[in-house]
Amino acid sequence: MSAPSIAPYFPFDRVVPVEQHLERLGPWDQAVIGFDLDPRLVPVCSGCGEAVDGVHSYHRRRLRDLSIGTARVTLIVPQRKVRCPACGIRVELHGFVEPHRRLTRRLETAVAELCRVVPIQHVAAHFGLHWETVKEIDRRRLEREVGEPNYDGLRWLAVDEISVHKGHRYMTIVLDLETGRVVWMGRDRTRATLLAFFAELTPEQIGSIEAIALDMSTAYHEAVRRACPQAAVVCDLFHAVAKYSREVIDRVRVDESKKHAGPQRRYIKGSRYLLLRNHHDLSEPQRARLDELLAVNRNLSTVYVLKDQLKDLWRYCDPDAAREAFHRWCAMAESSGIAPLVRFAQHLRSYEEAIVNHCRYPIHTGQLEGVNNRIKVIKRQAYGFHDDHYFILKIKGTFTGQRN
Repeated sequence: MSAPSIAPYFPFDRVVPVEQHLERLGPWDQAVIGFDLDPRLVPVCSGCGEAVDGVHSYHRRRLRDLSIGTARVTLIVPQRKVRCPACGIRVELHGFVEPHRRLTRRLETAVAELCRVVPIQHVAAHFGLHWETVKEIDRRRLEREVGEPNYDGLRWLAVDEISVHKGHRYMTIVLDLETGRVVWMGRDRTRATLLAFFAELTPEQIGSIEAIALDMSTAYHEAVRRACPQAAVVCDLFHAVAKYSREVIDRVRVDESKKHAGPQRRYIKGSRYLLLRNHHDLSEPQRARLDELLAVNRNLSTVYVLKDQLKDLWRYCDPDAAREAFHRWCAMAESSGIAPLVRFAQHLRSYEEAIVNHCRYPIHTGQLEGVNNRIKVIKRQAYGFHDDHYFILKIKGTFTGQRN
């Protein structure tokens, strides 16, 4: 019985395997496969793809290929430089490897596919490659798949910020709410940042946008009014309540704690969690303690009750009813005499239309908050990203809007 051939494992064009040997390299084996040129075929120019007769020089290349069993495979492949009438001196074309690359196409494909689900450092360790090599392969895949922006068919968008580095460094992210696709990302969180996004759109693409969900960032609102005036701006409930919690509840709680040095202070101390969390999420002992606190402190009771009424503004479906409830809430807040609450109500009046617009466009940035949480996981797995362009490609490649 003849020895089995290795040729079926290397179905490469223009070369044939002629020898093999095994080397021991540290904890793994290395299989070295030598090839010769197929004498029946003439060389092909890698520039134009045409067959040529003139050969400039001969040399051999070492390439990494997919492993066989526990052995990492190195190929010794002959490759000629040819004199092409159209392109000049070029390397010979081999279909199984890109010109000037050190990995075969099928190994690059395996690396790129694993990078979809595994951090590049782990992929590099698995294949025995340098992490920069793996990153470059993954970057080329992402450039092919999501490198070209697509702004057609955008109707409902959500815009928010995400922290990307320590030291208050942020990026602005734009999400298509209908598909879940990350459409665009840009450095910083200023008005100029969002204007840069709209600058990439054609007038027709801008005109198709009907509504945009935003937080209470003045910069984002100004950018939308300037670049996309026909779109309805929808103020997000989550951000409005978060801002109320920071600027009203926290401020009043601290002020009341400083004001009362007697028995009331023991109710206020450690009550932040009770005041900020939804009442139905509290345990029975926590509810009892909250009720005691609200019973002995009028100001905290007022801001707590108005917090729930503020949430109710986003439950209306009729714009007229929502507008009436909005004015009623602002009037109650301004008449309370509680300085942080009065300031918040006065500031909130400038977002009246954005809050009422929720009746016509029930959209929010909640989906984008989920995207932000996933991005944080990607950052942690990679121990941070120093290349913003690759980071953006990685996020776009994760959130393509394709439903699995």
